[in-house]
Amino acid sequence: MLPLLTVEKEGFRRMIHKMDARYNMPSRKYFSKTALPKLYDECRDGLETTLSTVEFFASTTDMWSSRATEPYISLTVHHIASDWSLNSCCLQTSFFPDDHTGENIASGLKQFLQEWKLDKTKQVCLTTDSGANVVKAVALNHWTRLSCFGHNLHIAIERSMRDSRIDRAVGVCKKIVSLFSHSWKRQRALKAAQEELGLPQHKLVTESPTRWGSRQKMIQRLLEQEKAITQVLAADRSTRHLDIDVLDAVSKALGPLLDFTDALSSENYVTVSFLRPILHLFSSELLQEKDEDADLTKTIKKSVLDYVMAKYSDPEVADLINMASFLDPRFRTQHLSQEEILVIKARVVREGESVSAMPSGPAAATSETSPQSAEKAQGQATEENQRKKQRKSLGSFFKRKAATEVSTSVSDTEKIEAELNSYLLGEVADSESNPLAWWKVHEVKSRLVKKYLCIPATSTASERVGKSIFVLSLISENKLYCCACHRPL
Repeated sequence: MLPLLTVEKEGFRRMIHKMDARYNMPSRKYFSKTALPKLYDECRDGLETTLSTVEFFASTTDMWSSRATEPYISLTVHHIASDWSLNSCCLQTSFFPDDHTGENIASGLKQFLQEWKLDKTKQVCLTTDSGANVVKAVALNHWTRLSCFGHNLHIAIERSMRDSRIDRAVGVCKKIVSLFSHSWKRQRALKAAQEELGLPQHKLVTESPTRWGSRQKMIQRLLEQEKAITQVLAADRSTRHLDIDVLDAVSKALGPLLDFTDALSSENYVTVSFLRPILHLFSSELLQEKDEDADLTKTIKKSVLDYVMAKYSDPEVADLINMASFLDPRFRTQHLSQEEILVIKARVVREGESVSAMPSGPAAATSETSPQSAEKAQGQATEENQRKKQRKSLGSFFKRKAATEVSTSVSDTEKIEAELNSYLLGEVADSESNPLAWWKVHEVKSRLVKKYLCIPATSTASERVGKSIFVLSLISENKLYCCACHRPL
């Protein structure tokens, strides 16, 4: 990615002329004022057409600042298409100079939906971080909100690490990593010690303050290389030694949680249905206190588990994630209590009826008879006349009557209940399979599935927008034109 100023540089123009002497290079103004806005309009028109056919969608939002400390807000929409593919698209990234109050954010998010002609009643859920102003904005709009799992886990772990013993141990870790990162002699000595002791040829890891996982990786790497580090620093009396007991207690408590944040941050597969199974896994296995655990390990596990479970204890949120897990053929009722199963089954029947009453798309709104339907009806009439000329058997007196009785005696509710029971009696899908692929094959009352499985478990999709644009702004000090927010960065 290069700034628009590139097209006016002499070297670039000579290169293009060498490639094709007939090509007349447009000016930077043409690209910024004509080409890019036209491309944006075409892209927007196509996206609006696609979104107009969406039955349900979920959203994520985030706020961030540019390098010039200018505030922006973004909105990303997630939906399941007619071909059962999970799609996400950043609709808008807008300059947000107003005070970041809940009222202003609520108004801005409403305006986003209006500008894209999206019906707010089709929005199932909005996934956000735990910022008080964003939480208030969602409440003011009376939308359902799902708390970002990544933020919840990060905050839970940061709270559990508030211990003076951990602070001292982590401080020593940072100092040791710094000693090696700023000295090529120590790096050389570490490599020699690794070879001598038969340890993996791994470099030490530096902590990033905004990512708890980087701290855990730093601790794990130091524990792995503890013997080699001790051998290299044995002669350095000014360096404090690692507190192995504390680091080992932290690593045993948090090590199993390391991969969950990244796994749930994907936009390419369903994530919301994993929340209930993960909470069950946390409470029953990963964060369950064991007899052999150190006291510090038990304290960290309990602190993390209590915080995460509390974030999903709200009845509305609990029903939402239970519903998503129930509609995922990989889980169904595995992690639900009998009481929760009864509640969810009643909700599926109730919402299934309302969803069935909704038009399924533009084709459902048309009532005109197609030529193919007319031909089919005419053919059926001809067959009916031929049957009238034939002598009737005894069975023929009951055939039409039985068909009529079956069609009128089974209500929509009974049909949904029958489909629901058939779904629950089916074989559970493989845990690594794609639930949308399963529903594509076993499509029945699956419009309800599209309503819930489009929800993302984290707000990472909107966060990536800010990070991507920030990276672009680092490419050059020349200003880049941003189609998404109609402003130079």
